[in-house]
Amino acid sequence: MKADILIVGSGCAGLYCAMQLPRDKSILIISKSQVESSCSYLAQGGICTLKNEEDYDSFFEDTMRAGHYENDERAVEIMIRSSADVIKDLLSYGVEFNKESSGELAFTKEGAHSASRILYHKDITGEEITKNLYKEVKKLPNVRIMEYTAMLDIIAGNNTCYGVVARDKEGGVFIIKANYTVLATGGIGGLYPHSTNFRHLTGDAVAIAMKHGLELKDINYVQMHPTTLYSDKEEDRSFLISESVRGEGAKLYNKNMKAFVNELLPRDLLTKEVLGQMKKDQTEFVWEDLRSIPEDELTSHFPNIVDHCKNMGYDVTKECIPVVPAQHYFMGGIKVDYESRTSMERLYAIGETACTGVHGRNRLASNSLLESLVFSERSAVKIAEEYSEIKLSGLVYERCDLSRYSDPDKLSNEYKSLLLNEIGRLDREEKIKKTSEKRDNKYV
Repeated sequence: MKADILIVGSGCAGLYCAMQLPRDKSILIISKSQVESSCSYLAQGGICTLKNEEDYDSFFEDTMRAGHYENDERAVEIMIRSSADVIKDLLSYGVEFNKESSGELAFTKEGAHSASRILYHKDITGEEITKNLYKEVKKLPNVRIMEYTAMLDIIAGNNTCYGVVARDKEGGVFIIKANYTVLATGGIGGLYPHSTNFRHLTGDAVAIAMKHGLELKDINYVQMHPTTLYSDKEEDRSFLISESVRGEGAKLYNKNMKAFVNELLPRDLLTKEVLGQMKKDQTEFVWEDLRSIPEDELTSHFPNIVDHCKNMGYDVTKECIPVVPAQHYFMGGIKVDYESRTSMERLYAIGETACTGVHGRNRLASNSLLESLVFSERSAVKIAEEYSEIKLSGLVYERCDLSRYSDPDKLSNEYKSLLLNEIGRLDREEKIKKTSEKRDNKYV
């Protein structure tokens, strides 16, 4: 099988990239599961945008502060400056954002934001954006989508990517040759027992990149979401209670129903406070109170959350709900430049699997959809600019022994161990460094 451009992953990043690529190129999108089973569909809160020039410095500072100033400033600037054009694009594709009674776009505010700059569609913004991108991609005659098709490895030689080894839903293993390959495989939530991610998202692309010696960045920067609905049952994934809920006034209480924290702290700091309170109270959750939000606003802005909680036995208009932190987002990943090029020729990475440097140590709420779209578009533009037919070396494919991929469970476990061990190693090194710095500072 061959394509001019192969996109591995069908979330908003992969779909938007396909939309921006030249129409005269054959594009193949493969998805490990069905298209709708990407975390892009799960994003509740919204998408940030630069409302006006007066908000630029504040938007920039909020992003940097949330990221503990470990962000790449140029990448942050690119994202913010590109936001208005991305929103125009989305509106042209039929994406509907909530509006004020005047007909103007409505903006909301979330934790760590100093101003209301987030566009949203009820509490299913990710679904609204991604389903419309999917609808548009399906209209393109040059794009083919293969669901339930997993990437097992990339095919590389002389630091150049020649395509991938893949497995279809029947278990058949085959080669996909491509002039350019774009990795858009999402996050790593499937590696954790509690995560808001789909379970099949296990960071395969990052593990494969490690295996081939690609540059990585900040892969131990893993964000917890402070508020997911607590359940004592084993579930496929944790249900996220959007940060927008707290942005609109929801409160967090300890076991005695007393407020204990500023609900609008950045996610990592709030998670730390929640976990600390749980330890102090010796409980498995804290309480979140949505009753401070007017009922009509609650049901119109957050219908998905209201319905899910109702199905789980909670009436959020009358009672508090139990919430607990869970793994949510991956700030690190495969290191890329400002056009989303990896350290390997003809190989790009976009979305959550890539590390552009925008997020630093901790992602600012509602920057994920924006970052994914901005840099997926930049990757498409760069591919179009430099496009050339690769000199396909038969020897590269002949050396690819497909029998090595015959045991999918063994391969999956190898990738999981590789990635988790590296994350653990980096965490340990960081902890030792911090301990050493504390000790040195004590005697200064």
